[in-house]
Amino acid sequence: MKDEVFFGEGMARAKNEYPDLYKAIVSLNEAAYTGKVLDYKTQKLVAIAITAAASDDRAAKKQMVSGMKELGITKEEIVDVLRVVLLTSGMPPFTKAMKILGELEK
Repeated sequence: MKDEVFFGEGMARAKNEYPDLYKAIVSLNEAAYTGKVLDYKTQKLVAIAITAAASDDRAAKKQMVSGMKELGITKEEIVDVLRVVLLTSGMPPFTKAMKILGELEK
C-alpha cells in the first residue's frame, strides 16, 4: 500500500466521497510503512504472510503481485514466508497461497 496504492473498490469510494476518512487511512499507511527498522520489502513479506495466513486469497494475490512488481520479491522469498504460514496457520492457508503463487508464475 505504499504510495497510496490501495486495493479494493471501497477505497476509491472513500477517496471520492469521504476525503477526510481517506486522508486518515493514508496517514495510517504512512505510519505503518516507515522503513525505520524493517525495510519496506520485509514489511511487504510480512503482509504477504498475514494475508496468506488469513486465507484471504484476493488480498494474498494482490500483496504477492505488488511485492514482485514493485520490490522484486522473488518466488523463493515468498515460499520462505509461506513456510512460516504452514507452521503457524496450517496446511489449508499454505496450500491456498502456494496455488496463488503457482498461478502467478504462468
